[in-house]
Amino acid sequence: MWGLLLALATFAPAVGQGLGAPSNSVPGLAPPATTKAPNSTSALPSSPAQPPARKNNDTSQQHVRIRIIKKKRVIIKKRKKLTSPSLLVTARPPVNTSSAGTLDLPQKKEPGCPPLGLESLRVSDNQLEASSSQSLGLGPHRGRLNIQSGLEDGDLYDGAWCAEEQDAEPWLQVDARHPIRFSGIITQGRNSIWRYDWVTSYKVQFSNDSRTWWGSRNRSSGMDAVFPANSDPETPVLNVLPEPQVARFIRLLPQTWLQGGASCLRAEILACPVSGEPEVRYVAGMHGNEALGRELLLLLMQFLCREFLRGDPRVTRLLTETRIHLLPSMNPDGYETAFRRGSELVGWAEGRWNQQGIDLNHNFADLNTPLWEAEDDGLIPDTVPNHHLPLPTYYTLPNATVAPETRAVIEWMERIPFVLSANLHGGELVVSYPFDMTRTPWAARELTPTPDDAVFRWLSTVYAGTNWAMQDPDRRPCHNQDFSLYGNIINGADWHTVPGSMNDFSYLHTNCFEITVELSCDKFPHETELPQEWENNKEALLTYLEQVRMGIAGVVRDKDTELGIADAVIAVDGLNHDVTTAWGGDYWRLLTPGDYMVTASAEGYHSVTRSCRVTFEEGPVPCNFHLTKTPKQRLRELLAAGAKVPPDLRRRLERLRGQKD
Repeated sequence: MWGLLLALATFAPAVGQGLGAPSNSVPGLAPPATTKAPNSTSALPSSPAQPPARKNNDTSQQHVRIRIIKKKRVIIKKRKKLTSPSLLVTARPPVNTSSAGTLDLPQKKEPGCPPLGLESLRVSDNQLEASSSQSLGLGPHRGRLNIQSGLEDGDLYDGAWCAEEQDAEPWLQVDARHPIRFSGIITQGRNSIWRYDWVTSYKVQFSNDSRTWWGSRNRSSGMDAVFPANSDPETPVLNVLPEPQVARFIRLLPQTWLQGGASCLRAEILACPVSGEPEVRYVAGMHGNEALGRELLLLLMQFLCREFLRGDPRVTRLLTETRIHLLPSMNPDGYETAFRRGSELVGWAEGRWNQQGIDLNHNFADLNTPLWEAEDDGLIPDTVPNHHLPLPTYYTLPNATVAPETRAVIEWMERIPFVLSANLHGGELVVSYPFDMTRTPWAARELTPTPDDAVFRWLSTVYAGTNWAMQDPDRRPCHNQDFSLYGNIINGADWHTVPGSMNDFSYLHTNCFEITVELSCDKFPHETELPQEWENNKEALLTYLEQVRMGIAGVVRDKDTELGIADAVIAVDGLNHDVTTAWGGDYWRLLTPGDYMVTASAEGYHSVTRSCRVTFEEGPVPCNFHLTKTPKQRLRELLAAGAKVPPDLRRRLERLRGQKD
């Protein structure tokens, strides 16, 4: 599986051509398709796979008598039995890529992942939800591959999930209960001797919290993929996702279905366990006139893809053991402004700001001030956490001066549990690390380290030490400071204070450790200089990505169920900054070599502390935890389920009450 995710900005106009990099070598993603589901009474008439309308002469008809029991009354009804299903619809032709986002899929491609378990019932009924259902017997719990209906339609054992006829945007959702890598979907229509209902096309969405969703994209167009579904009730149809997606929830959204029929389907989901891949990102172009980072990320994309196809072992390991996210142009409007002026005529500042005149690197929420005030008041960490500080109220108001680019990046940070990041800038040759904001108010510069100063200094040294230009002993200072005297790294606040920086925000609002790399003295180098700049930075870009595996990693699980515990807190003794587990209970904690006492805690569980040693060997060092529920939590869950309290728990609660008395 390729671990390279190309994150291109969708909140601003498309970026222009770069400094000589081929414009068609790494195409940008098109905006997502906005196709809505049609009415449940018909399929899209323009579709080439549209089945013919049902006509009286299409089928032979036979009146049959149906015995239905309702509220102890026997009702006799007449229905028309369809006896020639093959005449209802023609076989769906292969689907090609179209402007509407239809997916061009190799139908015989090996999916590679086993079934999640809808057909085998490993997936329980309460893991299935739907936007609506025609009846209890057509509920989401019946949307399982190869499930068979009873002789009488309308009972509790009908032959598919079917949405209500008035449901214009139906969906069927599966909760895998923990993050998993979805790779494909198999669908069927409704099993019935009385009706013919099947979905002819659908979209797929994913989520980690059932609130924020993203779709499967077509590789060629970047639009939401529309998958071809069924052309009869029983033949299973496999669709392999263009790119496997790691998430907890998956949704199937029918787009078209048999004319005159209903939106009904049975399904199986193909999914592989997640091995625990750390998430890393590179962000460039925050200042639009600092164009080198943008070009380097485009070249890095090409390099990783090319070397992976060649079988380079280093790149193969990077892409199979790490999820890499690349955002080449955070401020495309600023870049367009600078690009129009050109390399030498753009000046020092033109294009720095976005279209609204906002400097994005001063636009993130200031979380430093509330943290330091809480520390001064002795509230850290017992009353106020030392990590994942919430957004201030003023920052969330509708009239807050927050750029759309900033909001989009924050949402990205909150959706993906990033571990490591670098923010690529230009105009100097130095690597700076948090904190970027001085602790003393209004101080222009002041050494302001984080609790993880050793880790940040290590990360900065890794990039600076493998960057050819920074290591050139004959290079002169770019402007007025010789950073080579300090190893080409500097604490950001000790250089110049930057309130509201992305580095500080990443550290205080998420698990992510982020540094800033100033790539060159020239903010907008000429295209003829790109080959040398790529050589200057290639090794540093690769080596920095590999640092995500330093420190410890593991999973925090419930001791009884073995399920991962989300949002468990990982605290390292002596470091006043914690991290939290992701949705499946997995975590990554960057640490320099040494012996550490690590504590895992979660609401409703007893905390566990263990010793974890980080060595100089390539990591990460496994450091797993099993937590036991507290008696109070077990009692809550039992009472909520309507179960009786077991004797051992009752005796323990009585002892606890006696101790309090």
